[in-house]
Amino acid sequence: MNKPIIRVFAVLLVLFGLLAYFTTRWTVIDRAALQENPQNKRELLAQQRIARGQIVADTGTVLARSVRRSDGTYARRYPENGLFAQTVGYSFLNPGTAGLERFYNGQLTGRTAGLEGTLRKLQGKRQQGNDLQTALDPQSQQIALDQLAGRAGAVVALDPRSGRVKVMASIPSYDPNVLRSAKQTARLNSAPGAPLLNRTTAGLYPPGSTFKVVTATAAIDSGLYEPTSTVNGDNAIPISGVPLNNDGGQSFGEVDLTTALTQSVNTVWAQVGERVGKRRMSRYMERFGFGSLVPVDLPASERLASGLYCSPDGNRELVSPTDSCVDIGRASIGQDKLLATPLQMAMVASAVANRGILMRPGIATRTIDPEGRTAYENTPQRFSRVMSAASAEKLTAMMQRVVQEGTGTAAALSGIEVAGKTGTAEIDVINNISQPWFIAFAPASDPQVAIAVTIEKTVGGFGGTDAAPIAKAVMESLLR
Repeated sequence: MNKPIIRVFAVLLVLFGLLAYFTTRWTVIDRAALQENPQNKRELLAQQRIARGQIVADTGTVLARSVRRSDGTYARRYPENGLFAQTVGYSFLNPGTAGLERFYNGQLTGRTAGLEGTLRKLQGKRQQGNDLQTALDPQSQQIALDQLAGRAGAVVALDPRSGRVKVMASIPSYDPNVLRSAKQTARLNSAPGAPLLNRTTAGLYPPGSTFKVVTATAAIDSGLYEPTSTVNGDNAIPISGVPLNNDGGQSFGEVDLTTALTQSVNTVWAQVGERVGKRRMSRYMERFGFGSLVPVDLPASERLASGLYCSPDGNRELVSPTDSCVDIGRASIGQDKLLATPLQMAMVASAVANRGILMRPGIATRTIDPEGRTAYENTPQRFSRVMSAASAEKLTAMMQRVVQEGTGTAAALSGIEVAGKTGTAEIDVINNISQPWFIAFAPASDPQVAIAVTIEKTVGGFGGTDAAPIAKAVMESLLR
């Protein structure tokens, strides 16, 4: 065999190998990714002929269902309109899929049915999706939306014992029933306030003083401090060489940490953060979930990581708390370069509530196949042990004081002990623009709900007066 023939044979062999590789890759290895790709119209066209499973609230309320058209295809309908718009998402041919509709697409279309699905095909039965049950509470969700009263912001409430998400309210919202074309989707994408954005998981905001709970956790659980430890709370104490002010320029003198949390004394917690140090703060932030995508059952594209964001070359990027660009004193009071999602801050409250154990947040509880059997169960999972039970108990007592006599009294519930923390992040000091926050859990002795509330860019707003009453109303509903 001469050299030209050998070369041709080698080229053909390589080409055949590439053909085999890419055929295997697209049909086997990357098959699931291709099927889930919202740009894959062929897959979406095929799904139009499948009786997609319902999405149901904890109360049995149907949040999404399929209606059969005269041509044998199915159209998606959302009976509750925009009640859970960003969380439930949508499933249409042109916009594609989003939210739970996208994350659980395989279950909802019955593509994960396995042997049962094969048997249905052999029996000549139409492919049918599994129903998706969630922990979402429609009544409390409506109260959260009513309380926001059209103001841009978010409310997240979950059960700290299981991580089950009960409320995910994001304003501005939209009605997914109108998304029947790319044009309508484009109109919503360009609408003021970004209504398609799920602010609970993808809205990044400075958390303000609510983050002091994280700093207090690191300080007390590490053994460096006790709730009774005293620190100088005078105004204008230098932090990283620059004087830091307390609210209203008030000086407190020597004050214990419980009082410093109750009155939200900036200079105390900034000094505590500096002593705790970057490395220790980094470890505790990671335990709470900072630095990685918020771990909930929604598409990765609809979740953002909370943490410290620096812009060394004009592009914002997530960095470790140990990075040289971080002022750990100011980060410890929720300022500097710190940004957090509302779900992340609800997780902070949840970890304290659950005696130091943080559960992974979960919206769905299970799926049920057409024969009524459980096809998939979203079992509660532990995310991390953030702190000891003893430390959580100390923090609970400190947070109770905030609601009893501190900045969070507007969240107090009759006959129920509430533990909470207010936050008012400065957005534009000159124009008095702030971001009010409130995180809490209740009942303090037997927590059943943990919550985070934030409102975007208020004029002169405060966490204790603007966000805390919203949390109170939603907690009251969930504890009914």
